Amino acid sequence: MNRIETILTIALLTAVPAFCQAATGELKVKAVNKLEIARSSQTIELSADQLAPLGEKDLRKIHVKDASGKELLCQAVDTDGDYHPDEVIFQADFAAGATNSFTVTVGKKWDYTKDQFKAYGRFVRERFDDFAWENDRIAHRTYGNALETWKEEPLTSSAIDVWVKRVPSLVINGWYMLENYHLDHGEGADFYSAGATRGNGGDGLWAADKLWVSKNFVDSRVLACGPIRVMFELTYEPFDVNGTKVSEVRRISLDAGQNLDHYQVTYKPERPTALTVGIGIKKKDVTQTDAKISRGSFSTWEQLRDDKLEESHLGQVIVLDPKLLVKTTDDKLNYLVLGQASKNNTISYWAGFGWDKGGQFADYDAWKGYADEFARGALSPIEVSVSAD
Repeated sequence: MNRIETILTIALLTAVPAFCQAATGELKVKAVNKLEIARSSQTIELSADQLAPLGEKDLRKIHVKDASGKELLCQAVDTDGDYHPDEVIFQADFAAGATNSFTVTVGKKWDYTKDQFKAYGRFVRERFDDFAWENDRIAHRTYGNALETWKEEPLTSSAIDVWVKRVPSLVINGWYMLENYHLDHGEGADFYSAGATRGNGGDGLWAADKLWVSKNFVDSRVLACGPIRVMFELTYEPFDVNGTKVSEVRRISLDAGQNLDHYQVTYKPERPTALTVGIGIKKKDVTQTDAKISRGSFSTWEQLRDDKLEESHLGQVIVLDPKLLVKTTDDKLNYLVLGQASKNNTISYWAGFGWDKGGQFADYDAWKGYADEFARGALSPIEVSVSAD
């Protein structure tokens, strides 16, 4: 074999692995709904490790098709804040007890259009350090450090505020731009006053038969900003908990098509101690409650008045794994679900709301049904397996 033949042989042998990889450049995903209830807008998460056989490090190039060959919207998510996505998410609807299949391939980097976004959030410096977020069903804001010293209307609170929506379109930027979000111009508005309460699912720590809460957040970090999921972290300075200083980081995520946010909270006490978390819903104007906490949910129904003083109703809910439940209780401001933090001082729960004028829930029974099914789904997530077959 002469020198040229040797070089060609080496080149061909070197190319074989790349050729074989390209020839098997797709993965099969099987996703199983083990509950006998239909589940819409379920988010499927695929980790970088699961996607590694595709040989593509840039997860923004991952594409997914359903069993019929329809392309599904995908989002690459950076869960640890290192600016490199480490998972890909997409959504699908599931019939009761159904198994869905998908095909994953590599293609062009996703280039989204504005109308594809169903989840969004941002830090709002122009409104005294609010952080606001939304999806196609609900919207929220919570309060930053600058609001504590605003001369006009100062507020010290780590509550979760509620903005009700009539439309699936994203409204945050428009409402802040016009500065009239307490008036309903056909999209919804801010009719809810969280104040110093826990609002819709804000947390604190329970000790000596009392709820201890942080002040306004002092730092924020956005990890994902649509089109399917918004996810961010809020940092709170140490606050007193019955003589012990504890700091807190809330990681909050909200997916398209859902009425509940997922909270993953990490506490850092100045010395080792067992922590009991109090998750709250504001008590004022509540007319009905339903503590099905044995099945994971605590829901309420309350009166809400709009800018024209017309009455509507707001359903709220807290969803917690019953294994973490300590008890339910209340104080002057809040209904409270108490849960035990883990040994590493973290807790995971869901909280959210629905508005009867939003067109999703006509009455309390409809809201309770949704809350109950969401709790069942949270405790039995879609089971996902990935293969190269």
